[in-house]
Amino acid sequence: MRIALDAMGGDYGPEELIAGAILALEETELELTLVGDESAIGVCLEKLNPVDPVMERIQVLHTTEVVEMGESPVDAIRKKKNSSVMLAFDLVKKGEAAAAVSAGNSGATLAAGIRKLGRIKNISRPGIASVFPTLKKPVVMMDVGANVDCRPQHLFQFALMASAFSSVYDMEVPRVGILSIGEETGKGNQLVKETFSLLEQSSLNFIGNVEGRDIFQGNVDVIVCDGFVGNICLKVSEGLVEASTQMLREGIMSSSIAKLGYLLARPVFRRIKKRVDYAEYGGAPLLGLDGTGIICHGKSSSVAIKNAILVAQQTVKNQVNKKIIASLAENAVAPKVDV
Repeated sequence: MRIALDAMGGDYGPEELIAGAILALEETELELTLVGDESAIGVCLEKLNPVDPVMERIQVLHTTEVVEMGESPVDAIRKKKNSSVMLAFDLVKKGEAAAAVSAGNSGATLAAGIRKLGRIKNISRPGIASVFPTLKKPVVMMDVGANVDCRPQHLFQFALMASAFSSVYDMEVPRVGILSIGEETGKGNQLVKETFSLLEQSSLNFIGNVEGRDIFQGNVDVIVCDGFVGNICLKVSEGLVEASTQMLREGIMSSSIAKLGYLLARPVFRRIKKRVDYAEYGGAPLLGLDGTGIICHGKSSSVAIKNAILVAQQTVKNQVNKKIIASLAENAVAPKVDV
């Protein structure tokens, strides 16, 4: 299997991305195409010096066009047809790669995926799914930022797609909940209430409303919401982890006894850090595309890029799109709406 990596996206430059690509190749039999400035990629490869068996599985597709983080996604996709993210998805369209991975401009990545691959038939809007750590096993939330204004049918389709993707984490019959302001039936705004009715009539394992405090408990496998609410949940979670880590660090440094306690408990802290580190979950799949695309955090480390590539591999291997199509057919009674 070959994966296309946008080697120019992200905040840390191509070296961090290529380092992650090398880590992925060291752990798997994958092949990779690095899309970007051939000269810059060559300098990074020379510096990182991967072993021959790894280097033999790397190809480079040259382009000097890059979509910058601050650019308008629509303008960038229209004007930069040979940008690294566009060419990465073009490889998927041509069948020369099984998936595309990018840590670049998220809006441009989604726009490039839609422009090059199109949507799965009967999917109104592709969206972004994200994986959150919980007290038990990961939970998949969708949408987390692609669609801020949604209709019930959109959320219904997010539930179908996220449920199909959850198979990557061995969730065969995922429990599906809709994010609301109360667990009781009838709670929530009109969007939540109408979506509740659709999900209740579906073939999904729908368990009803879930509240924000339930996200990290592990009693639900898929959480559905619009992209406005989902993105806020994602950013609040990231900020909480950062603030909690800083508070803990300040507390430990405040006294000698605290420092001693930290030394004794350091293995526990390391396990907790690994468990809540977004890098361990790789990238977020762009579900609903007629192909596979993974979007990564702009500040992704090499470990995050490695895991994003592995998520891409597992998404293809688990035939997530085929499962989405089958679920759409099974739940065809749901009414269609315009985009």
